[in-house]
Amino acid sequence: MRLYIYIFILLLLCIFPLGAQQERSESYIRISAPVSLAGALDEIESQTNYSFIYDAQVINLSEKVRKSLSGRTVFEILNLLFKNTEIVYTVMNDQIILNKKEAIIQMQQKLDGKVKGIVTDHKGEPIACVNVVEKGTRNGTITDMDGSFVLELPEEATLVFSYIGYRSREIEYEGQLSLNVQLDDDAQILDEVVVTALGIEKKGSSLPYVTQLISGEELVRTKDFNFMSTLSGKMAGLQINRTSAGLASSSRVIIRGSRSVSGNNQPLYVMDGVPILCVSSEQTSTAIGGAADAGNRDAGDNISNLNPDDIESLSVLKGASASALYGGQAANGVILIKTKKGKAGVRNIHFSSSLTVDQAISLPKFQNEFGRLEGAETCWGDRASLPVYDPVGDFFRTGITAINSLIFTAGNSHVQNYFSYANTTARGIVPKNNLSKHNFNLRESSSFFDDRLILEGQANLILQTIKGKPTVGGFYMNPLQGLYTFPRGMDMAPYKENFEVYNEKRNMNVQNWYTTITDFEQNPYWLVNRTENEDKRARVLALASASFKVTDWLTLQGRGNIDYVNDKYQQEIYASTSPGIAGENGRYIYYTYQTTLLYGDLMAKLNKSWDDFSLNAAIGTSITDTRTSALRLDSKTASLYYPNVFTIANINMSSSAYIEESDDARRQMQSFFAMAQLGYKESLYLDVTVRNDWSSTLAFTERKSRGFFYPSVGLSWIIPKSFSMPSLISFGKVRASWSKVGNDIPLFVSNTVGHIAAGGIPQPNDTAPFGTLKPEMSSSFEIGTEWKFFDYRMDVDFTFYKTNTKNQLFSLPSSAGAAYKYYFVNAGNIQNMGVELTFGAVPILTNQFKWNTTLNFSRNKNEVKKLHDDLASFIQGNEGFSSSYAMRLVEGGSFGDIYGKAFERDKYGAIVYGRDGLPQEIGSGNTVKVGNCNPAFLLGWGNSFTYKDFSYYFLIDGHFGGEVLAQTQAVLDQIGVSKVSGEARTMGYVDLEGHHIYNIKGFYEQVGGRNGVTEYYMYNATNIRLRELSLGYTLPKRLLGRKQFVKKAELSFVARNLFFIYKKAPFDPDAILSVSNSNQGIDIFGIPTTRSVGFNVKLSF
Repeated sequence: MRLYIYIFILLLLCIFPLGAQQERSESYIRISAPVSLAGALDEIESQTNYSFIYDAQVINLSEKVRKSLSGRTVFEILNLLFKNTEIVYTVMNDQIILNKKEAIIQMQQKLDGKVKGIVTDHKGEPIACVNVVEKGTRNGTITDMDGSFVLELPEEATLVFSYIGYRSREIEYEGQLSLNVQLDDDAQILDEVVVTALGIEKKGSSLPYVTQLISGEELVRTKDFNFMSTLSGKMAGLQINRTSAGLASSSRVIIRGSRSVSGNNQPLYVMDGVPILCVSSEQTSTAIGGAADAGNRDAGDNISNLNPDDIESLSVLKGASASALYGGQAANGVILIKTKKGKAGVRNIHFSSSLTVDQAISLPKFQNEFGRLEGAETCWGDRASLPVYDPVGDFFRTGITAINSLIFTAGNSHVQNYFSYANTTARGIVPKNNLSKHNFNLRESSSFFDDRLILEGQANLILQTIKGKPTVGGFYMNPLQGLYTFPRGMDMAPYKENFEVYNEKRNMNVQNWYTTITDFEQNPYWLVNRTENEDKRARVLALASASFKVTDWLTLQGRGNIDYVNDKYQQEIYASTSPGIAGENGRYIYYTYQTTLLYGDLMAKLNKSWDDFSLNAAIGTSITDTRTSALRLDSKTASLYYPNVFTIANINMSSSAYIEESDDARRQMQSFFAMAQLGYKESLYLDVTVRNDWSSTLAFTERKSRGFFYPSVGLSWIIPKSFSMPSLISFGKVRASWSKVGNDIPLFVSNTVGHIAAGGIPQPNDTAPFGTLKPEMSSSFEIGTEWKFFDYRMDVDFTFYKTNTKNQLFSLPSSAGAAYKYYFVNAGNIQNMGVELTFGAVPILTNQFKWNTTLNFSRNKNEVKKLHDDLASFIQGNEGFSSSYAMRLVEGGSFGDIYGKAFERDKYGAIVYGRDGLPQEIGSGNTVKVGNCNPAFLLGWGNSFTYKDFSYYFLIDGHFGGEVLAQTQAVLDQIGVSKVSGEARTMGYVDLEGHHIYNIKGFYEQVGGRNGVTEYYMYNATNIRLRELSLGYTLPKRLLGRKQFVKKAELSFVARNLFFIYKKAPFDPDAILSVSNSNQGIDIFGIPTTRSVGFNVKLSF
């Protein structure tokens, strides 16, 4: 596979060469001598697309050329023709301008460094009072009544043209004598072409569904390792959470609620029109520990690997109608990523550097008045004057992240090149946790035959290494467990400096700790130094496309990509680590995971208008092939033959070891699709799409030959195109759409298989094959409206949607005597219903000051309408042992419901107390619903201000409603180290809903801990924070020097998660244990959220 990838990239580079003028300047010209200069130029014009511009009174072209000119390129011939003459030539796109050196010098002297120009609208009419400003300076002017302007400029500059009611435009000035600039009005902005599903282009105003676009600048304003986190609070209907895993943590992206019980609920990611991988090889197993009783591991996602500096824009297709053309791959929505490429006539170098420092926030609060109880590990001793130590503050270090990016672009009208390199170096807040990432990206675009044939190719190489990555949460192998529960008043220094001591009996160093080492209780410094891990990723992502314009209205297109990810994880756990987790001689985990995505499609696109009608249509076919191989070798408690020798050969591969292998597990989907959009008078648009999928996961079912059919239909009406509207209304549209889309199912369900475990022990399949299996099916309906007012200074967009997802996949126990223990069924109905509102305005707009504000609101109500008649409840994920936490689905409930233990209450709702004065509890087995972790609604408010060379931006992000479980707090209360338990002892009682409990130790030992009363540790998840802030300054051109080697320089101060405006939970409620459906809404010794502050530098050359 690696050889295949390298050959593919080599072919890509051979097909698309790097020369900016290579495509035609290397074409050989045939000119027979003798010939005049004029005749030679005529021959060049006849054999190429170039044309010559010159003044015949100034340039004498009657001279004869007697040298042979055949077999040379255009520029080789021109250099020979004008060698040792006063004639010079300049190439501008397809035109070659001839002039005398003397005339050019005189003209430049006459202009005295001033450029003249005219600004017109799309009809060619001049526009008066347009602001013309040299970017990054105060040098500017305005156009007169004829649309003309005169401005003194350096040899190279960027001009910004802006005027109310028109879209601003930037022009690169490189010494041109005059400029003719055309501005599009805002009505045309609405009609500009946008990229939709499968890369099909449509007018933005014609879409029957809502889409939202974020520019690439938004993603890099305050850089984050996982750029998806920078979208939080900026889009309605988009909920983003991150795992509490420190560096390279995964993002969980949910669009309009969760809908799949057993499948994936995250969106499909599409880059430049083709799908890319976004999977994680490992996520949190339980709230206790990870796979095979190891530490919980977040293997990271694929989307964070990309370099955000390469992204031009990002669009979100929310509804099923918007993404219906992707079929079963996109039931959860689509995120379209458009990457940058070279531009004709532009040659630039861009450098950016970001340096941020990270500090842990939302840490637990501790008491320092009650020390360790004699003969115990808990801090329920008597009040004492304890020494003041801060083991938690001493443990966490200041994190540092440095991201540097370098971009080269060059091109002419027929070949455009783009190359970028980015380097990310980071150290986490946990000791020994470091990250290094390298991104290489090469993209080339070429056009032939008068731009009728366009070839594009792109190749990305990503290399990433993470060392010392901490567990994402849980008890096993988690240094925060021993750190947070360390007795108050004790000095951690001896156990930090001497986390290991020499053991003469074993002739090696062993773990040193103040108490007996157990599965949970270990020295945190031993865990960060002697349970070393290394996580490596190599990824190759290559794309290629060819587009041929048959006629003005018909285009044929073919695309393909390969996305290959190779993960390698190793963890070396030294001898004397907890005997319940590692063997006597240590533990070695070796895990490799390879995934390859191959995609290809062929499409015919039609775009034609006649009279009052327009038709935009496409028909095509695609194939998606995904292959996965994985091998996990884990000595577990079977131990190693020789202590602390970490090789596969040293693993004692008995039945106590753990083996997991998947060899080339393959999933393939073949599809046929078509779409048509019919427009009438640019006012009324009807959209229809159809797709049929044949998935290999349904190969052993009765539908294997027919596949599954997914239709959608949408209607949009632009009202001002049909009726005259008041002058304050600039634009108005109503829209509606309906769709039916499936969601592919897991592998080996229609045809289940067994396997062989470690030690050669057979593990037969215990689930019956499912011959009538169907994919999950989502029926979605959406209506909305969009309005713009006051010359487009204010806009509002409202959407209502409702989605029902049926045919959920459940596993049920078989009846007695059945051949298989379990069987699958299609059942259930999950409903998501909600509203989205986006409001934007430009309250202030002057020549020097602009204020832009946006507000987005979204509310989603999720409900389990139906499960199965034989299924009272469905447990999401593994509950783990002795944990009062579970996530269940029951009819009438919803995704995110948390179950556990609660206080027993009488018919009036009052807590019932026992004879010992302590509250009674119910819900053994986690049967009582105690809350739901999903927010009731989301609110984001962003503001940007620009004043002369300064810019300022801030984003307030709020998640309102929901409840989360603080199990870390429960453990600290039970042990007596928490501030709350200390304050209760100071007061002499615990106040429980107005009732005083004087047996403080007994109360916290009962309700606290991982198996305590869940209800007591449920907190309001509402949180409002200053999510993002930046203050920037663009250096004036006069400070960059006369030669303008640096064309532009920007400096900015940036910050993320600067502070919480409101928060009740003792941790960050947005942090999660896993990106899967389970392990949501709980904190159990997760790596704390960080506050990031730093600086950005951007330079253009």
